[in-house]
Amino acid sequence: MASPLDQVIHCLSQLPGIGEKTASRLAFYILKKDPGFAKTFSHALSSLHGSLKFCELCQDLSATSPCELCRNPRRDRRLLLVVQSPQDMRAIEKSGSYFGLYHILHGVLSPLEGVGPEDLKLNELLKRLEQSEIQEIILGTNPNVEGEATALYLSKLLTPLSFKVSRLASGMPVGSGIEYLDPLTLRKALEDRRSL
Repeated sequence: MASPLDQVIHCLSQLPGIGEKTASRLAFYILKKDPGFAKTFSHALSSLHGSLKFCELCQDLSATSPCELCRNPRRDRRLLLVVQSPQDMRAIEKSGSYFGLYHILHGVLSPLEGVGPEDLKLNELLKRLEQSEIQEIILGTNPNVEGEATALYLSKLLTPLSFKVSRLASGMPVGSGIEYLDPLTLRKALEDRRSL
């Protein structure tokens, strides 16, 4: 039977981008910290699945619904930025250059992986658009094959509904993910978005 330390190292090494050496360093770091840190950390991890739900509006993972961002009266309710993931939304928020609302798809179209329109949060998007002040929908999917296919599909779906539909501008390198871009690149992409 593995020791508790080995179990922690094994669990941490299962995370994306974390090898056994990094997992070992993290485990020893946790071990050296005050015991209260480990308790707080383990409590946060154990309550993660039970305390989060989808925001009824933007589909972000949140403890409340609607989430804090959707309830914020200072957000521009005429703009809706559609992104692939909660990580993309957080990266854009960190740039400080967008003050509208979001809708998170939780994926992109990928026929090779069996992901079709029914697997994305598209029905929630259409329902939201029926009862909103939204005037412009900005498509913020990644500039790769799947992201472009999803943006094209969304453009064909949304344009007949009389919304202005735009796409994040270039400045975002092809093949890269939004979550990895620096704030200046994100700001430029938002400022130079184009109509589809």
